[in-house]
Amino acid sequence: MAADADTPELSAEAAIHMSPPSMCPADEGAVKSARDAEKSVPSAPSEAAEAENDCATADDEMAPSITDAARVGTSHVRQALLSGTIVALVLTALVGWLGFAAYQSHRAQQQRALFIQAGRQGALNLTTIDWQHADGDVQRIVDSATGTFQHEFSERRQPFIEVVKKAQSKSVGTITEAGLESESGDEAQLMVAVSVKTASLGAAEQPPRAWRMRISVMKVGSEVKISNVRFVS
Repeated sequence: MAADADTPELSAEAAIHMSPPSMCPADEGAVKSARDAEKSVPSAPSEAAEAENDCATADDEMAPSITDAARVGTSHVRQALLSGTIVALVLTALVGWLGFAAYQSHRAQQQRALFIQAGRQGALNLTTIDWQHADGDVQRIVDSATGTFQHEFSERRQPFIEVVKKAQSKSVGTITEAGLESESGDEAQLMVAVSVKTASLGAAEQPPRAWRMRISVMKVGSEVKISNVRFVS
């Protein structure tokens, strides 16, 4: 029976020794730290994901800026091309206008020169007549005239030739001055100063006489002819 009494005691002691040891506070802190560490491990991927999201957001924000910059650059290029085209057109028009103006000025100068030359030649024809060549000299006057003046002179040409031949007259004119008074289209008016030296049979030699004539000229085709003559005192 003693053995039976000892058995429960041993069982109780063994039970005491075999029971799990109680956890101390230090062990509880270690466990808590381990659990916190386990919880903190997934946060690293979360932070990386957030960083990637931030980068993506930054890229999205930069994309419109790059597009706007490209648009601004393209706009500047278009404006430069447009400005260059406008300048080129303006310069072309200016050069064309200057060329046309130069041509018109040159043409006007040529026409004025023709008017003056016709007036000078008409004055010489009227004041240079030799009785030995009276027919040819008078014909030259008729050929260089037009309009009313030509008609009137043609009617008086024969009596004039007879007087020159009878007097055996000879006159030589020299142009001293000629200038354009007015011009309108194909017509012009000139003032011509002439020094005329005259000699005739039986008459004493006379000093040159100064004549002034207002001569009207007109362009007929490619020629300029005398349309009227008036002697001015």
